[in-house]
Amino acid sequence: MKDNNNNAGLRKFPSGNLGVDTFTPLSGGGGGNLIKIMDTTLRDGEQTTGVSFNEMEKLSMAQVFLNDLKIDRIEVASARVSEGEFKGVQRITNWSSKNGHLDKIEVLGFVDNGISIDWIVDSGARTMNLLLKGSYKHVTEQLRKTPEEHLEDAKRNIELASQKGIKVNVYLEDWSNGMRSSKDYVHFMINGLKESAIDRFMLPDTLGILSPDETYAFCKEIVESYPELKFDFHPHNDYDLAIANVFYAIKAGIRCIHTTINGLGERAGNAPLSSVIATIKDHMQLETNVRENKLNTVSKLVETFSGIRIPTNKPLIGEFVFTQCSGVHADGDNKNDLYFNELLPERFGRKRKYALGKTSGKANIKKNLEDLGISLDADSLKKVTQRIIELGDKKANVSAEELPYIVSDVLRTHAVDQVITIRNFTVSMAYGLKPVSSLSINYHDKNYEETATGDGQYDAFMNALKKIYKKLKKPFPKLVDYAVTIPPGGKTDALVETLITWELDKEFRTRGLDPDQTNAAIIATMKMLNIIELSYK
Repeated sequence: MKDNNNNAGLRKFPSGNLGVDTFTPLSGGGGGNLIKIMDTTLRDGEQTTGVSFNEMEKLSMAQVFLNDLKIDRIEVASARVSEGEFKGVQRITNWSSKNGHLDKIEVLGFVDNGISIDWIVDSGARTMNLLLKGSYKHVTEQLRKTPEEHLEDAKRNIELASQKGIKVNVYLEDWSNGMRSSKDYVHFMINGLKESAIDRFMLPDTLGILSPDETYAFCKEIVESYPELKFDFHPHNDYDLAIANVFYAIKAGIRCIHTTINGLGERAGNAPLSSVIATIKDHMQLETNVRENKLNTVSKLVETFSGIRIPTNKPLIGEFVFTQCSGVHADGDNKNDLYFNELLPERFGRKRKYALGKTSGKANIKKNLEDLGISLDADSLKKVTQRIIELGDKKANVSAEELPYIVSDVLRTHAVDQVITIRNFTVSMAYGLKPVSSLSINYHDKNYEETATGDGQYDAFMNALKKIYKKLKKPFPKLVDYAVTIPPGGKTDALVETLITWELDKEFRTRGLDPDQTNAAIIATMKMLNIIELSYK
């Protein structure tokens, strides 16, 4: 079998729509208007640099993916990786078998004469995604085998799996390069396997090389050549084209797409589930089983477990993607929602916000003040607007929760009552000893004092504060996230900005600014205490 890899960089595809103006449901992709989703966050997503999920995290995510999001299938691990991976799969399969989800759990397996199959059987899983080679170059240079030898090895492992009651899907690894440089090999493998006990053939763009035109042409060729078979498309995002390639794969007749939560994955990652779902629904008028109003919550869970922060401008799930910054946009929203599109935040469990900064106009600020129950006359609103613009010029971030403080400062009023104030505090640390904090606060003209230790100086301060709140029998919010921003340049006297996210019935944020990180966090904490005093009377 000849390898035409020398021509790989010369292949050209026509521009334009390639005749894909309308959908043509094709039996090879499953047909119909329902697009199935196989999510591989727990397997392929875990290949993100620095990401490793423990067994309880994997179980928690599997439960949420299947129960809350209603994902059709999830790939949870690779066989033979580690004892921890094995225990994680066992936990997932034990739970899923009791809850009717066992047929949705899949594990990557290898051509290893049944070793992966035994691993999967012992783990309690019942579906193996067998990794085969989808390009001539891979089979001859990595495996150092002929296509005929690889096909026979694959058939033998598929037969072993069938004998042990394991359902088999197959990955054709490096399929996209195979279609570019050795199509005859790809067809040789599919033709050789199409009579085997294989449920789905999975077509990976392993190195993320495809353009949308190539994706359409290659997927259409495969689907039309084998209308009796079922195919999945597995995109990677190396050229930032994963979502565009998903669009064209579905146009070509593919009816199952592989995703990860937040686009986790090796190198530039995989196609993000959230973007895939929105594209399928809004641009293709097709359906999935995924509950889009759960996407944001699940994305935050995966962010926590993975340690990989979601970019603030990440479509649909980024912190600021439903935030209007421009004053003219806020004004337009007041006039028949002129700056809305189909991506309404409520669809995804989000709310629209209006940012406060130098591009803010009176409309932005007025909307935020209305949410806080504060009403200003035109002259006062103008003064507050000017102050926020000045802060924006200094690159200061202003949150909605801090707006009352700005009103108080500008108008010399008491828009925020300082119900709680710090009389004094100390934090100390010594080598070999836990940090200690002593704290005295004034609450409604009464003083309260406590001392506590902690794992860090701020933790000690918080433990002392919680002791006081326990005495007062008052609710204390949960600290959800703690972010510190220090300007680059290495100056020891630089201002530190601490942004803390709290949760008490709802999430809200407060900021503190100080040359000392602990002081900045304490400033943000005192703002939080006064905000909840006003909000939870």
